[in-house]
Amino acid sequence: MMKNRLLWKLLLTNIVPVIVVIIGIIWLAIDKLAAVYFMHLMDNYAISPHEIHSMFLSSIHHYLLWASLVALIVAALLSYLLTRRVLRPLSQMSRITVNFAAGDFSSRVRVSTADEVGELGHSFNRMADSLEQLDQLRKNMVADVAHELRTPLTNLCGYLEAINDQVLPPSAETMAMLHQESLQLMQLVDDLQQLARADAARAMLRRTRVLPAEELGEMLKLYQHKFRDKDIRVVSCLSSTTPLLIDRDKLLQAMRNLFENCWKYTPAGGEIRLEVVDREDQVRVSFTNSGPGIPREDLPFIFERFFRTDRSRSRDGGFGLGLAISKRLIEAQGGRVGADSDGQQTTVWFSLPVD
Repeated sequence: MMKNRLLWKLLLTNIVPVIVVIIGIIWLAIDKLAAVYFMHLMDNYAISPHEIHSMFLSSIHHYLLWASLVALIVAALLSYLLTRRVLRPLSQMSRITVNFAAGDFSSRVRVSTADEVGELGHSFNRMADSLEQLDQLRKNMVADVAHELRTPLTNLCGYLEAINDQVLPPSAETMAMLHQESLQLMQLVDDLQQLARADAARAMLRRTRVLPAEELGEMLKLYQHKFRDKDIRVVSCLSSTTPLLIDRDKLLQAMRNLFENCWKYTPAGGEIRLEVVDREDQVRVSFTNSGPGIPREDLPFIFERFFRTDRSRSRDGGFGLGLAISKRLIEAQGGRVGADSDGQQTTVWFSLPVD
Protein backbone atom coordinates (compact mmCIF):
# COMPACT_ATOMS: atom_id res chain seq x y z
CA MET A 1 0.00 0.00 0.00
CA MET A 2 1.07 3.59 -0.63
CA LYS A 3 1.01 4.51 3.06
CA ASN A 4 3.68 1.89 3.65
CA ARG A 5 5.98 3.20 0.96
CA LEU A 6 9.12 4.93 2.07
CA LEU A 7 8.52 7.56 -0.60
CA TRP A 8 5.36 8.76 1.12
CA LYS A 9 6.99 8.78 4.53
CA LEU A 10 9.79 10.97 3.30
CA LEU A 11 7.30 13.13 1.44
CA LEU A 12 5.34 13.70 4.64
CA THR A 13 8.45 14.96 6.42
CA ASN A 14 8.84 17.63 3.72
CA ILE A 15 5.25 18.78 3.43
CA VAL A 16 5.26 20.86 6.59
CA PRO A 17 8.50 22.72 5.77
CA VAL A 18 7.04 23.52 2.38
CA ILE A 19 3.97 24.91 4.11
CA VAL A 20 6.23 27.07 6.26
CA VAL A 21 7.89 28.45 3.14
CA ILE A 22 4.48 29.21 1.68
CA ILE A 23 3.52 31.03 4.90
CA GLY A 24 6.69 33.09 4.58
CA ILE A 25 5.76 34.05 1.03
CA ILE A 26 2.25 35.00 2.19
CA TRP A 27 3.82 37.09 4.92
CA LEU A 28 5.83 39.06 2.37
CA ALA A 29 2.85 39.31 0.03
CA ILE A 30 0.69 40.82 2.77
CA ASP A 31 3.41 43.26 3.75
CA LYS A 32 4.15 44.40 0.18
CA LEU A 33 0.87 44.01 -1.70
CA ALA A 34 -2.07 43.80 0.73
CA ALA A 35 -0.84 46.88 2.58
CA VAL A 36 -0.87 48.95 -0.65
CA TYR A 37 -4.39 47.78 -1.46
CA PHE A 38 -5.52 48.51 2.12
CA MET A 39 -4.12 52.07 2.04
CA HIS A 40 -5.83 52.69 -1.30
CA LEU A 41 -9.19 51.87 0.32
CA MET A 42 -8.47 54.17 3.21
CA ASP A 43 -7.74 57.05 0.80
CA ASN A 44 -11.03 56.48 -1.07
CA TYR A 45 -13.07 56.64 2.14
CA ALA A 46 -11.03 59.50 3.68
CA ILE A 47 -9.93 57.36 6.63
CA SER A 48 -6.53 57.84 8.21
CA PRO A 49 -4.75 54.65 7.23
CA HIS A 50 -1.66 54.69 9.43
CA GLU A 51 -3.15 53.46 12.72
CA ILE A 52 -5.48 50.88 11.11
CA HIS A 53 -2.70 49.70 8.80
CA SER A 54 -0.44 49.18 11.76
CA MET A 55 -3.12 47.19 13.62
CA PHE A 56 -3.78 45.06 10.52
CA LEU A 57 -0.14 44.15 10.00
CA SER A 58 0.34 43.47 13.70
CA SER A 59 -2.57 41.02 13.78
CA ILE A 60 -1.53 39.26 10.59
CA HIS A 61 2.09 39.00 11.74
CA HIS A 62 0.99 37.64 15.11
CA TYR A 63 -1.03 34.80 13.63
CA LEU A 64 1.50 34.01 10.92
CA LEU A 65 4.27 33.89 13.53
CA TRP A 66 2.43 31.43 15.73
CA ALA A 67 1.32 29.35 12.74
CA SER A 68 4.90 29.15 11.50
CA LEU A 69 6.16 28.20 14.95
CA VAL A 70 3.60 25.43 15.32
CA ALA A 71 4.36 24.21 11.78
CA LEU A 72 8.08 24.07 12.53
CA ILE A 73 7.53 22.12 15.76
CA VAL A 74 5.22 19.64 14.04
CA ALA A 75 7.66 19.26 11.11
CA ALA A 76 10.59 18.67 13.48
CA LEU A 77 8.63 16.14 15.55
CA LEU A 78 7.37 14.21 12.51
CA SER A 79 10.81 14.24 10.91
CA TYR A 80 12.39 12.93 14.11
CA LEU A 81 9.85 10.14 14.66
CA LEU A 82 9.65 8.99 11.06
CA THR A 83 13.38 9.23 10.42
CA ARG A 84 14.09 7.33 13.64
CA ARG A 85 11.61 4.65 12.59
CA VAL A 86 13.15 4.44 9.14
CA LEU A 87 16.72 4.30 10.41
CA ARG A 88 16.12 1.80 13.23
CA PRO A 89 16.62 -1.31 11.05
CA LEU A 90 19.66 0.30 9.44
CA SER A 91 21.18 0.96 12.87
CA GLN A 92 20.49 -2.65 13.82
CA MET A 93 22.18 -3.85 10.64
CA SER A 94 25.22 -1.73 11.44
CA ARG A 95 25.53 -3.29 14.89
CA ILE A 96 24.86 -6.82 13.63
CA THR A 97 27.53 -6.59 10.92
CA VAL A 98 30.06 -5.98 13.69
CA ASN A 99 28.95 -9.30 15.21
CA PHE A 100 29.22 -10.96 11.80
CA ALA A 101 32.79 -9.72 11.46
CA ALA A 102 33.53 -11.35 14.83
CA GLY A 103 32.07 -14.68 13.65
CA ASP A 104 28.71 -14.49 15.43
CA PHE A 105 25.88 -15.08 12.92
CA SER A 106 23.04 -15.52 15.42
CA SER A 107 21.71 -11.93 15.46
CA ARG A 108 18.79 -10.84 13.30
CA VAL A 109 17.13 -7.52 12.40
CA ARG A 110 13.69 -6.83 13.92
CA VAL A 111 11.52 -5.82 10.96
CA SER A 112 8.37 -3.82 11.79
CA THR A 113 7.58 -2.12 8.47
CA ALA A 114 6.51 -3.24 5.01
CA ASP A 115 8.36 -0.58 3.02
CA GLU A 116 11.69 -0.73 1.19
CA VAL A 117 13.64 -0.68 4.47
CA GLY A 118 11.52 -3.57 5.73
CA GLU A 119 12.29 -5.52 2.55
CA LEU A 120 15.96 -4.75 3.08
CA GLY A 121 15.67 -6.08 6.64
CA HIS A 122 14.12 -9.34 5.41
CA SER A 123 16.86 -9.70 2.79
CA PHE A 124 19.47 -9.02 5.45
CA ASN A 125 17.99 -11.75 7.67
CA ARG A 126 17.95 -14.21 4.78
CA MET A 127 21.60 -13.40 4.14
CA ALA A 128 22.33 -13.95 7.84
CA ASP A 129 20.56 -17.35 7.70
CA SER A 130 22.69 -18.35 4.72
CA LEU A 131 25.89 -17.17 6.38
CA GLU A 132 25.05 -19.05 9.58
CA GLN A 133 24.26 -22.19 7.61
CA LEU A 134 27.48 -21.91 5.60
CA ASP A 135 29.49 -21.33 8.76
CA GLN A 136 27.94 -24.40 10.37
CA LEU A 137 28.63 -26.45 7.23
CA ARG A 138 32.22 -25.25 7.29
CA LYS A 139 32.62 -26.29 10.93
CA ASN A 140 30.98 -29.65 10.25
CA MET A 141 33.19 -30.10 7.19
CA VAL A 142 36.37 -29.44 9.14
CA ALA A 143 35.27 -31.79 11.93
CA ASP A 144 34.27 -34.52 9.48
CA VAL A 145 37.48 -34.24 7.46
CA ALA A 146 39.54 -34.37 10.66
CA HIS A 147 37.61 -37.46 11.76
CA GLU A 148 38.06 -39.21 8.41
CA LEU A 149 41.77 -38.37 8.27
CA ARG A 150 42.48 -39.48 11.82
CA THR A 151 42.20 -43.26 11.28
CA PRO A 152 44.42 -43.68 8.18
CA LEU A 153 46.97 -41.16 9.49
CA THR A 154 47.07 -42.89 12.88
CA ASN A 155 47.63 -46.24 11.18
CA LEU A 156 50.36 -44.82 8.96
CA CYS A 157 52.16 -43.10 11.83
CA GLY A 158 51.87 -46.13 14.10
CA TYR A 159 53.27 -48.61 11.59
CA LEU A 160 55.99 -46.24 10.40
CA GLU A 161 57.11 -45.66 13.98
CA ALA A 162 57.12 -49.42 14.61
CA ILE A 163 59.21 -50.00 11.50
CA ASN A 164 61.54 -47.12 12.41
CA ASP A 165 62.00 -48.55 15.94
CA GLN A 166 62.56 -51.99 14.40
CA VAL A 167 59.64 -53.37 16.38
CA LEU A 168 57.94 -54.42 13.16
CA PRO A 169 59.81 -55.75 10.13
CA PRO A 170 59.17 -53.94 6.83
CA SER A 171 57.48 -56.95 5.22
CA ALA A 172 55.59 -56.99 1.97
CA GLU A 173 52.30 -57.33 3.83
CA THR A 174 53.07 -54.27 5.97
CA MET A 175 54.03 -52.23 2.93
CA ALA A 176 50.83 -53.28 1.16
CA MET A 177 48.76 -52.24 4.15
CA LEU A 178 50.51 -48.84 4.33
CA HIS A 179 49.97 -48.40 0.61
CA GLN A 180 46.27 -49.13 1.06
CA GLU A 181 46.02 -46.51 3.80
CA SER A 182 47.72 -43.94 1.57
CA LEU A 183 45.26 -44.77 -1.22
CA GLN A 184 42.41 -44.14 1.22
CA LEU A 185 43.84 -40.70 1.94
CA MET A 186 44.16 -39.96 -1.76
CA GLN A 187 40.56 -41.09 -2.32
CA LEU A 188 39.34 -38.78 0.43
CA VAL A 189 41.22 -35.82 -1.04
CA ASP A 190 39.82 -36.61 -4.49
CA ASP A 191 36.27 -36.87 -3.11
CA LEU A 192 36.65 -33.54 -1.32
CA GLN A 193 37.87 -31.93 -4.52
CA GLN A 194 34.86 -33.31 -6.39
CA LEU A 195 32.55 -32.04 -3.65
CA ALA A 196 34.06 -28.54 -3.89
CA ARG A 197 33.54 -28.57 -7.65
CA ALA A 198 29.98 -29.81 -7.20
CA ASP A 199 29.24 -26.96 -4.78
CA ALA A 200 30.38 -24.50 -7.47
CA ALA A 201 28.71 -26.37 -10.32
CA ARG A 202 25.89 -23.86 -10.78
CA ALA A 203 28.35 -21.20 -11.93
CA MET A 204 30.20 -23.52 -14.34
CA LEU A 205 27.54 -25.23 -16.43
CA ARG A 206 28.27 -26.13 -20.05
CA ARG A 207 24.88 -27.07 -21.40
CA THR A 208 24.42 -29.25 -24.47
CA ARG A 209 21.62 -31.44 -25.81
CA VAL A 210 21.84 -34.80 -24.02
CA LEU A 211 19.74 -37.98 -24.02
CA PRO A 212 19.88 -39.27 -20.41
CA ALA A 213 18.71 -42.75 -21.43
CA GLU A 214 21.49 -43.04 -23.98
CA GLU A 215 24.16 -41.83 -21.54
CA LEU A 216 23.01 -44.24 -18.83
CA GLY A 217 23.03 -47.12 -21.32
CA GLU A 218 26.63 -46.33 -22.30
CA MET A 219 27.75 -46.14 -18.69
CA LEU A 220 26.00 -49.43 -17.91
CA LYS A 221 28.33 -51.13 -20.43
CA LEU A 222 31.34 -49.89 -18.43
CA TYR A 223 29.99 -51.42 -15.20
CA GLN A 224 28.81 -54.73 -16.65
CA HIS A 225 32.00 -56.57 -15.71
CA LYS A 226 31.79 -55.37 -12.09
CA PHE A 227 28.20 -56.56 -11.85
CA ARG A 228 29.11 -59.92 -13.41
CA ASP A 229 31.92 -60.39 -10.87
CA LYS A 230 29.33 -60.16 -8.05
CA ASP A 231 26.72 -62.13 -9.99
CA ILE A 232 24.36 -59.13 -9.94
CA ARG A 233 21.43 -59.19 -12.33
CA VAL A 234 20.69 -55.87 -14.09
CA VAL A 235 17.23 -54.97 -15.41
CA SER A 236 16.91 -51.73 -17.37
CA CYS A 237 13.99 -49.71 -18.70
CA LEU A 238 15.36 -46.81 -20.74
CA SER A 239 12.15 -45.63 -22.36
CA SER A 240 12.75 -41.87 -22.34
CA THR A 241 13.53 -40.26 -25.69
CA THR A 242 13.46 -36.67 -24.45
CA PRO A 243 16.68 -34.66 -24.94
CA LEU A 244 17.67 -32.26 -22.17
CA LEU A 245 19.73 -29.08 -22.28
CA ILE A 246 22.15 -29.92 -19.43
CA ASP A 247 25.83 -30.28 -18.58
CA ARG A 248 26.77 -33.76 -19.84
CA ASP A 249 29.93 -34.15 -17.74
CA LYS A 250 28.10 -33.34 -14.50
CA LEU A 251 25.27 -35.71 -15.41
CA LEU A 252 27.78 -38.51 -16.02
CA GLN A 253 29.55 -37.82 -12.74
CA ALA A 254 26.26 -38.00 -10.84
CA MET A 255 25.35 -41.26 -12.61
CA ARG A 256 28.79 -42.71 -11.91
CA ASN A 257 28.40 -42.11 -8.19
CA LEU A 258 25.01 -43.84 -8.20
CA PHE A 259 26.41 -46.80 -10.16
CA GLU A 260 29.19 -47.10 -7.56
CA ASN A 261 26.62 -47.11 -4.78
CA CYS A 262 24.62 -49.86 -6.45
CA TRP A 263 27.72 -51.97 -7.03
CA LYS A 264 29.01 -51.58 -3.46
CA TYR A 265 25.78 -52.12 -1.56
CA THR A 266 24.04 -54.77 -3.67
CA PRO A 267 24.84 -58.21 -2.21
CA ALA A 268 26.25 -60.94 -4.41
CA GLY A 269 23.47 -62.57 -6.41
CA GLY A 270 21.25 -59.48 -6.00
CA GLU A 271 19.45 -57.34 -8.57
CA ILE A 272 19.67 -53.77 -9.86
CA ARG A 273 16.91 -52.00 -11.79
CA LEU A 274 17.68 -48.91 -13.86
CA GLU A 275 14.95 -46.64 -15.23
CA VAL A 276 14.89 -43.51 -17.37
CA VAL A 277 11.30 -42.44 -17.99
CA ASP A 278 9.40 -39.30 -19.02
CA ARG A 279 7.10 -37.81 -16.38
CA GLU A 280 5.12 -34.77 -17.53
CA ASP A 281 7.71 -31.99 -17.91
CA GLN A 282 10.59 -33.95 -16.39
CA VAL A 283 12.86 -36.89 -17.08
CA ARG A 284 13.28 -39.20 -14.07
CA VAL A 285 16.31 -41.46 -13.62
CA SER A 286 16.19 -44.09 -10.85
CA PHE A 287 18.62 -46.69 -9.48
CA THR A 288 17.07 -49.51 -7.44
CA ASN A 289 19.17 -52.20 -5.76
CA SER A 290 18.16 -55.18 -3.66
CA GLY A 291 19.56 -55.78 -0.21
CA PRO A 292 19.06 -54.43 3.30
CA GLY A 293 17.11 -51.19 3.13
CA ILE A 294 17.96 -47.84 4.68
CA PRO A 295 16.23 -47.11 8.02
CA ARG A 296 13.41 -44.62 7.66
CA GLU A 297 14.99 -42.24 10.16
CA ASP A 298 18.18 -42.12 8.06
CA LEU A 299 16.56 -41.39 4.69
CA PRO A 300 16.46 -37.57 5.10
CA PHE A 301 20.22 -37.50 5.74
CA ILE A 302 21.73 -39.83 3.16
CA PHE A 303 22.55 -36.90 0.84
CA GLU A 304 24.53 -35.12 3.57
CA ARG A 305 28.30 -35.21 3.30
CA PHE A 306 30.10 -37.91 5.33
CA PHE A 307 26.81 -39.54 6.36
CA ARG A 308 26.73 -43.34 6.61
CA THR A 309 23.67 -45.37 7.46
CA ASP A 310 25.93 -47.97 9.07
CA ARG A 311 28.25 -46.00 11.33
CA SER A 312 30.37 -49.06 12.04
CA ARG A 313 30.95 -49.85 8.38
CA SER A 314 34.50 -50.04 7.10
CA ARG A 315 35.89 -47.19 5.04
CA ASP A 316 36.08 -49.61 2.14
CA GLY A 317 32.48 -48.56 1.54
CA GLY A 318 33.57 -44.97 0.93
CA PHE A 319 33.53 -41.73 2.85
CA GLY A 320 29.85 -40.86 2.45
CA LEU A 321 30.45 -38.18 -0.20
CA GLY A 322 29.10 -39.82 -3.36
CA LEU A 323 25.43 -39.01 -2.83
CA ALA A 324 26.25 -35.51 -1.57
CA ILE A 325 28.20 -34.82 -4.75
CA SER A 326 25.42 -36.20 -6.97
CA LYS A 327 22.80 -34.11 -5.18
CA ARG A 328 24.69 -30.88 -5.77
CA LEU A 329 25.42 -31.71 -9.41
CA ILE A 330 21.74 -32.40 -10.14
CA GLU A 331 20.36 -29.45 -8.19
CA ALA A 332 22.84 -27.13 -9.94
CA GLN A 333 20.95 -27.94 -13.17
CA GLY A 334 17.50 -27.31 -11.71
CA GLY A 335 16.79 -30.93 -10.83
CA ARG A 336 15.69 -32.77 -7.70
CA VAL A 337 16.95 -35.87 -5.92
CA GLY A 338 15.32 -38.29 -3.52
CA ALA A 339 15.40 -41.78 -2.08
CA ASP A 340 12.93 -44.45 -0.98
CA SER A 341 13.64 -47.66 0.87
CA ASP A 342 11.99 -50.64 2.51
CA GLY A 343 13.37 -53.77 4.06
CA GLN A 344 14.26 -55.39 0.73
CA GLN A 345 15.41 -52.67 -1.66
CA THR A 346 16.51 -49.06 -1.96
CA THR A 347 15.76 -46.58 -4.76
CA VAL A 348 17.76 -43.43 -5.35
CA TRP A 349 16.35 -41.17 -8.05
CA PHE A 350 16.80 -37.79 -9.62
CA SER A 351 14.69 -35.81 -12.08
CA LEU A 352 15.68 -33.05 -14.48
CA PRO A 353 13.30 -30.51 -16.05
CA VAL A 354 12.54 -30.50 -19.74
CA ASP A 355 13.38 -27.05 -21.14
